This record gives sequence, structure tokens and C-alpha cells, in this order.
Amino acid sequence: MSFVARRLPSHRGPAAWADILGPGPRFDRLDQALTADIAVIGGGFAGLSAARRVMQLDPSLRVVLLEAGRIAEGASGRNSGFMIDLPHDLASDDYAGAGDDTTLTRLNRQAIDFARDAVAEYDIPPDFFDPAGKVNGAATAKGDAHNRSYAKHLADLAEPSEWLDAQAMQELTGSRHYRSGLYTPGTVMLQPAGYVRGLAQGINRVAQIFENTPVLSVSQAGAAWVLKTPKGRVTAPRVITAVNGHLESFGIARGRLVQLFLFASMTEPLGPEARAAMGGADRWGVTPSDPMGTTMRRIDAGQGGHHIVTRTAAVVRPGLVPTPRDMRRAARQHRAKFDQRFPALNGVKQAYSWGGHLCLSLNGVAHAREIAPGLYSACVQNGLGTARGTLTGIAAAERALGQTSAITEYFDAEADLKRLPPQPFAALGANAYLRWKEWQAGAE
Repeated sequence: MSFVARRLPSHRGPAAWADILGPGPRFDRLDQALTADIAVIGGGFAGLSAARRVMQLDPSLRVVLLEAGRIAEGASGRNSGFMIDLPHDLASDDYAGAGDDTTLTRLNRQAIDFARDAVAEYDIPPDFFDPAGKVNGAATAKGDAHNRSYAKHLADLAEPSEWLDAQAMQELTGSRHYRSGLYTPGTVMLQPAGYVRGLAQGINRVAQIFENTPVLSVSQAGAAWVLKTPKGRVTAPRVITAVNGHLESFGIARGRLVQLFLFASMTEPLGPEARAAMGGADRWGVTPSDPMGTTMRRIDAGQGGHHIVTRTAAVVRPGLVPTPRDMRRAARQHRAKFDQRFPALNGVKQAYSWGGHLCLSLNGVAHAREIAPGLYSACVQNGLGTARGTLTGIAAAERALGQTSAITEYFDAEADLKRLPPQPFAALGANAYLRWKEWQAGAE
């Protein structure tokens, strides 16, 4: 049995979260043949969490992790850094979704605790892991109604939230754009590149991490698997693939994965005059009341300078690479959304724009299972890569070591991924739907 990569990860735009921190740790490129007890493909939230969980369960095992690019400069370093504990259904009008979300909320909090413990164990700067909570911001009457619906859903789950009026939102963000907000305390705001770098450095004390080392194929050789890379190979009886949507690149789950890109821009560092003109708190995160609206986040000097991140615009690209036109369109939208919220800062430049790769399934389930004897997946995070990626990584590690837990049981109970309509109709239909939903979201 063999799985050959038909494509390798490719990213558009700079890795801004890493860039503002300056040069990070460097890991070797694999240029030899190695053996391991467990090999992990992918150095993002899922892969690093899997490696750490393996070492927690059996420190005697030799773990080798292979990352195709630079650590923290792939998809894991291109998200907005919201590690959310509560129900967060991107397909719902108000995130609430349907049914009893207590199980997933409890598991998300396990993921957050896992990350918190790693921060302490590996001396990751606390600024990179900020348990500040987040706000759902509403700019319109429709958005306000979405927030009230979400607040009711949370109350039914006995989860706390705090209603913020327009004045409170202005005091927090410095913007008059929002008419209300719903604060929930359980979200952790990550500096994603800083957290992932710290996690990798800590894991590399015991395991071996190689970067700029893409896996070209995974082939069965007797009771072992052989991972071929451009200049080396790793032989291991157990392999965890934590490549999210690139699972499809290896021919697995083909025709079942929605390859989605969300785009973001980050301002140049805000000087004293800009910060004074803006007002508001130094650090906050606002998700839109409508999931297809605009996420805004402000970070302070402890995370690489004062910046504002704007995130909106989505496109489906089955080829796993957005186009230059996609990038230009998104950057224009970010400029307009930023100016709409912060007219006093219209001279502030957007220093970075980038695309972040997400992977979804039609029915919102992950691909976290045993693909073949000794080959495990921790993929398809459905746009919730920080918490869900951590959970799928933990589940894959536990499965590989014959362990069961509430996390493995949750993923075991999930349905199979639904099949998509044939291409190009699936992508055409999805992109038309996204444009309509963006139009509906409006000022949100």
C-alpha cells in the first residue's frame, strides 16, 4: 500500500505572525535515513500536539516529526489565533448550531488545558497564550439579533456571557462601528506563530523535528511504513499524518474535502499617535456576529508590536492554492473593512496580507481515524484548527498507542465524511454561496 503526494503545501503572502517576532528557531532538514517508533507528518497544531501526547504516554519512544516548510509559517501560523472553547459552528447564522454542545465544549477546554500545560512546561512566553476571552461584535440589527440568539443558546447550556452595549464596545475597541457585543470568557488568544514555535522547541528537546522536509510518499514495507522525503527517509511502524486538507493530496478522502481559504491583513506597527487617535484597549479580539463577517483583532507590544489584524473574504480552491486575484480582492476588502471601523486611522498601511488554508467537510466532521494498520490521521479541522487540531492530534497519538479516552470516543462516534458534488460544480457552487453569504453579512 502506498500513498504518493500529488502536491505539496504552497502559501500566498508572508507569514506575518512569524515575521513580526523576528527570526525563529531553525530545525534541520532531513538528509539521511532514520528509524523511529512513531513518525508524525506535519508540524502545526495537530502534529505537534500528537508528538507531545505520544511523549506524555511513553517517553521512551523515538518520535520524528517532519514539516514541509518552516515551523509556524504554514497554515498554523496564518490563522487569527482564537482558541475557542464554546460552540462555534461556521455554517450557522449565529455560531450556535443545533443540539447539545456540552461534550464538544468540554473537549475544547481539554485542548486549552493541554496547551496551557505546554506553555508552562516549555516556558512559552505568556503573551503568546492570553486567556482574555473574546467578543462577538454586532454592527447591525440583524447581527444584534444573532448575538441575542447565541446568548440564549449559551444560557441554555449554563455558559456565562456578558452583553456589551455600543458604548462598552467603543471603550474596548476604539470603534463606533459596533452597536453591541457578546463577551465570552473562555477563549484564549494566541500569538499563533509564537505558540507553535515554543511548542516545537519544547518537543524538540526529546523528539526530532525536521523542517523544509516534505513527505513525498508513505509506503508500506512489511510491518513498517517508509516516509520518503527529497533527501532522506524515515521508517516507522506507526505514522500520524497531521496535514489537514493535504490529506487529499495523498489520495485519501478525495472528493470529500472542502479546501477553503480565508484571508487576513495586518497593519504596520501602530505608533503613539495612531494609538492615541484610536483609543480603546491594547488587546482584544472580535469575531463577527455573522460567521461570514469580519474578524478584527488588536495585539500589543508583547506580541511583536502594536498591530490590528483584519480577517474576511473566503474562497474555495480545490487545487489548494489561492490565485493572485483572490489575494488582491481580499486585500481591497480588508482595507475597506478597516477604514469603515477606524476612520481616524485611514493613513495606516496594511503591511501584510496572506491567505490561510482551512479544510471543511460537508457534515462538519473531522478525519481522525486509523486509515490503515499503523497509519493514523489527525485532519479536517473544519476551520477550528487551534482547538480541533489539538484534539485530533491527541486522538491520533492515543490511538497509535492503543489508548482510549473521551477524545478518541468522540471522534470514533463521528459519521463518515460526506461526498461532495463533482468538480468543477462543487467549487463553483460553493464560491457563489460564499459571495452571497458575504453580501448578506454586510457591515458585520
